[in-house]
Amino acid sequence: MKKVSVITVNYNQPEVTETLLQSIAEHNKYPAIQIIVVDNGSSINHVPHWTQKYPEHTFIRLESNLGFAGGNNEGVKFADGEYLFFVNNDTEFTKDLIESLVRLLEQRPAIGMVSPKIRYFDQPQTIQYAGFTQMNYYTARNRCIGELETDQGQYDHTTGQTGFIHGAAMMVRRSAIAKAGLMAESFFLYYEEMDWCDRIRRQGFEIWIEPRALIFHKESVSVGKKSVLKEYFMNRNRMLFIRRNAPPLAVCIFFLYYTAIVVPKNIFKHILDRRYDLLRPLVKALKWNLTNKKDSTNLGYPVHQIK
Repeated sequence: MKKVSVITVNYNQPEVTETLLQSIAEHNKYPAIQIIVVDNGSSINHVPHWTQKYPEHTFIRLESNLGFAGGNNEGVKFADGEYLFFVNNDTEFTKDLIESLVRLLEQRPAIGMVSPKIRYFDQPQTIQYAGFTQMNYYTARNRCIGELETDQGQYDHTTGQTGFIHGAAMMVRRSAIAKAGLMAESFFLYYEEMDWCDRIRRQGFEIWIEPRALIFHKESVSVGKKSVLKEYFMNRNRMLFIRRNAPPLAVCIFFLYYTAIVVPKNIFKHILDRRYDLLRPLVKALKWNLTNKKDSTNLGYPVHQIK
């Protein structure tokens, strides 16, 4: 039986993280499991308390926030599983979740990454994710399959390749990580899992969805649905993703499209919504990509100041 390392990152959400741990204990029956919690520089260090309360798990304390990619990458260093299951701390497990994903990876060695179907926790019959379409690299647009649909089992027989996995829950084969490397920490937040998909796919692995496996997600617990942090990194990293993964011609066309259509459209929308606080991060995201010609770990924003 192949061992699975479950990795999750906590940032100032100890109660949410403990709820996840309780969910795993309640629903998981897969015996070969390792649980790793990375505390991403939270203002209060709960690791000593957790170490006593959950001595069977591994807890890692970071002194600063390394972002989604950086926190998970630290967890990989302590993982000894053949399969690594990265889950957001704001998710909750269901029965046979790990077994279903492992079974698929065992049956198909070409699969490098797989995600389960995801439903919204606060709307438990509503789908958040049942796969992604392929990316249009000229516009950086694709579609999340099944999003906001009532789950009536309509996707339960669509197991197969998908455009991208979902970062809230993704099981990755260790050999795929060995070939493609860890997640790019220059993203910090958002798009890092899509970048990872493209890199792993270029190494010859397949990206799959297993909709018969299910996890629940408390969407946007960390940063809110419309926050300054989200506005900045979603725009900044959408551009960065294209720069890293699209052909040169597509990159040029994308930046013309983005500066001429997307940015003016978003500015107009924020003004109509009276969300003037979102104007500055949008402009800074564009400026960062125009001035940082190389992939940079300079995030371009004082993250610690963003509420």
